[in-house]
Amino acid sequence: MKLSSPFFHHAMPTQRVMLLVCAALIPGALIQIYFFGFGVLINLLLCAGFAVSAEYFVLRLRNRPAKETLKDNSALLTGLLLGIALPPTLPFWMTFVGVWFAIIFAKQLYGGLGFNPFNPAMVGYVLLLISFPVEMTAWLPSRALAENLPSFSESIQLIFFAQTNEGHTVESFRQLADGFTMATPLDFVKTEATLGLMTSEIFSQARFDANLSGWMWVNAGFFVGGLYLLVVKIIRWHIPVAFLSGLFLTSSVLNLYDPQLFSPAWFHLLSGATMLGAFFIATDPVSASTTPKGRLIYGALIGFLIVIIRSFGGYPEAVAFSVLLLNLAVPTIDHYTKPVIYGHKEDKEAHHE
Repeated sequence: MKLSSPFFHHAMPTQRVMLLVCAALIPGALIQIYFFGFGVLINLLLCAGFAVSAEYFVLRLRNRPAKETLKDNSALLTGLLLGIALPPTLPFWMTFVGVWFAIIFAKQLYGGLGFNPFNPAMVGYVLLLISFPVEMTAWLPSRALAENLPSFSESIQLIFFAQTNEGHTVESFRQLADGFTMATPLDFVKTEATLGLMTSEIFSQARFDANLSGWMWVNAGFFVGGLYLLVVKIIRWHIPVAFLSGLFLTSSVLNLYDPQLFSPAWFHLLSGATMLGAFFIATDPVSASTTPKGRLIYGALIGFLIVIIRSFGGYPEAVAFSVLLLNLAVPTIDHYTKPVIYGHKEDKEAHHE
């Protein structure tokens, strides 16, 4: 089991690392709860509980010391990351399936922490997105646009029973006063573009601008949390900077090519899970690249793929797909970017194996 990685300047205990990352999620999570309701908080609690219970279950099956292993808090972090990524009214049983699949199939079947080649939280998210695309894109409009967000008790009823005691469903809360159902900014732009609207026409709509403001604040919260991780040296700058630079450059080139067809760079930076992906997901020390040059290549390619999938793919959000695709490429990236040992010459033959 890894206690540290090249991301850490010192051999910091895994338990402390995971707790600090969990703490860094707080600003973004609180802002998300404010703009999208108590369902976000309920998801976080459910995912944390499901993740810890799944890890305990598998460890007992493997005759491993469950209580000692759970103290590393890695299962807790996986649950929280997945909880943040899920819509605030997702049925509880779907949340259960996603979290248990992430812990059992994407982590424990590979041997546990330190051996999983893929980011477990993103594996669980992609499973749910492919299996339940309608429910996974049913986000509520942000507080600035919503007629009324579900109360805490109404959120519980929607998550566990699909409707409130008064008969209101998720669609009832998603519908605006003018009869329109509000999607996430990324989904809204993609849908409107397929109807033939230009970027300038889409961005000029008042309801779009009001909904986007909530997501911009959420991204700002995770950016602050990411800066905290950099300050306390839990992560290094390579992957976040390369991630955001690759996303910025790719979206800027496309926008310069056709500003009426492709969204500007600021939109990609401040919508969806961009900052969460840059600082909390792509920087996973187990599944990310471990060489200095490799981390730059790894991060830049993730940013590039996010824009390409958002612009040309079938799904509006692309962080999970991009991270998992680059997880596959990590062994190759690390092989060709191995640093030269001090006092030795570069082994050119190794690069041609």
